[in-house]
Amino acid sequence: MPNAAAPAEAFDAAAEFDRQVRTLVDLGYAGLSGRTPEDFRAALAPLRDQAVAAVAEGRAAPDTAAGRIPFVLVLTRAVAPVEETMPRTTLHGGRLPGFVDRSFEPGSLERFVAVKEAAEPAPDAYLLLDTERGEEFCGAVPREAMEVIAGRDRTLLTIEEGIALVTHFPQVLVKNKCFSLGGSRCGDRRVPAIWISKKAPKLGWCWEGNPHTWLGMASAGARRAAA
Repeated sequence: MPNAAAPAEAFDAAAEFDRQVRTLVDLGYAGLSGRTPEDFRAALAPLRDQAVAAVAEGRAAPDTAAGRIPFVLVLTRAVAPVEETMPRTTLHGGRLPGFVDRSFEPGSLERFVAVKEAAEPAPDAYLLLDTERGEEFCGAVPREAMEVIAGRDRTLLTIEEGIALVTHFPQVLVKNKCFSLGGSRCGDRRVPAIWISKKAPKLGWCWEGNPHTWLGMASAGARRAAA
């Protein structure tokens, strides 16, 4: 009788959380937060158990090809300003730093804040759960895509969360599968988005009524703070 196929290796959520913390330390986030690397790790440690619990609830291992990630460690802009974090992103295998597009006029980036439905559950750091890149919405009108996502009881990603996603999983940002970040708005028709420009990640924006074949709409299942 042939041997039964070996079960797939279990996803080690604790190791993945540690990897994400290590990524932030290596990119200088401890200094951005005004902490030493040791204090920075200690401040994030309470979220480790939440990451393990999230995976125990049935969330699958990361599938970067499909743009689906079980959890992403997010730092708020109070801890790490967008102007400092976006240049710390790169494309997978790339070296050029990400950047904020000049279409954000001076002072405008600060006005793009989380909508009520995408409110941060903690003032400094939290986990974003069940993240999807949302390429099914490539070519869709952003406003209509946001309505569909709301109907699924999912939440739109904010600018900070989009940057965190690319920081920890640069593989998800690929040609023709970039994404809008409808969770951050400033009261007008602009919707932030991250796409590829000049061989690097770029934070820009598009009009809520204008579809783009290469821009989907990123979403998540929930946000979770430390217990």
